[in-house]
Amino acid sequence: MSSQSPPLNVAMIGYAFMGAAHSQGWRVAPRFFDLPLSPVQHLICGRNPENLAGAAANLGWAHTETDWRTAIARDDVDLVDICTPGNTHAEIAIAALEAGKHVLCEKPLANSVAEAEQMAAAAEKAAANGAKAMVGFTYRRVPAIQLARQLVAEGELGEIRQVRAQYLQDWLADPEAPLSWRLQKDVAGSGALGDIGAHIADAVQFITGEHITGVAGLTETFIKERPVETERVGIAGVGGEERGPVTVDDAAIWLARLSGGAISTFEATRFAWGRKNALRIEINGTQGSVAFDLERLNELQYFDAREPARTNGFRTILVTEGEHPYIAAWWPPGHGLGYEHGFTHQVVDLVTALAEGNQPEPSFADGLRVQRVLDAVERSSAENSTWTAVPA
Repeated sequence: MSSQSPPLNVAMIGYAFMGAAHSQGWRVAPRFFDLPLSPVQHLICGRNPENLAGAAANLGWAHTETDWRTAIARDDVDLVDICTPGNTHAEIAIAALEAGKHVLCEKPLANSVAEAEQMAAAAEKAAANGAKAMVGFTYRRVPAIQLARQLVAEGELGEIRQVRAQYLQDWLADPEAPLSWRLQKDVAGSGALGDIGAHIADAVQFITGEHITGVAGLTETFIKERPVETERVGIAGVGGEERGPVTVDDAAIWLARLSGGAISTFEATRFAWGRKNALRIEINGTQGSVAFDLERLNELQYFDAREPARTNGFRTILVTEGEHPYIAAWWPPGHGLGYEHGFTHQVVDLVTALAEGNQPEPSFADGLRVQRVLDAVERSSAENSTWTAVPA
């Protein structure tokens, strides 16, 4: 980072799991990448003053506010980073954009298509006055996913025929896991579908460069009630004696067709024992395949069907070379990156776009596109898995 780079004062709303991850990105990016703007961890906002003070000290933020409205109204704030539950995204993002602030909002963009449409419209209006908005689909910034996108765009796989996408976790497989906000529809919007299904919906569209045009979905809630969460320790909750209803899906499966004609299958579940964070994507084309698993995030599997059958097979590309996306700023080949690096790369791309006056990606319009996919899956499931079109 150049000492002459203009500052970019950031206000982050929320400081739990995603707040910690975003803080890592803001803190580390200017120390490894030469950025055209200097991100400043200026302000952190949350409702509990005592917890907020501790978060500010631990995560490296200079100032605190307990009211997000006060935070976004401050003249010394340039960008608002929203790391709160989905039911607050629309109100905070729209207010920040109307106040002339840039906005980074965690995924999924909103809890409904209507809210996402309002956010996308607000972003389009604000862009005319120079304020930009981006949604945080961080897995786009994994170097191996970037390489997969490049191979598809360069025609190495030929015409895309089939796609398989899964996101498998097991943190709710225990029926006594407590009832957190992520299991309440009025706060989270949906369950596995929006929490992790949104990631694979975006990643497939990002890698292939195509859109999901229709779905046939099935959702299921396996555990109907759980112990009500009484306290939170880090990212884990503690349940009490009282039990409450689970109002979101535990798992979601859907068939889909892409705009280029390919067929695809998607699965999102938080009930796959032994799978901690297994985001898996395989793409088959007329000339080859690529396969990725987030639990081995430095690797990309690549099969070239044009090579001689006698010695052909999937090869493992260790995506840690200097010519691979983002890697030149980091470690020598083979030393590997981790989950947190995607948040650093997100800051790099966002700050670079803002400095150049470009629309950062993924935009709120991209977030709306994913929201429409999620909505179509829910509507299809409610109608006995009827084929449901996804609006363009």
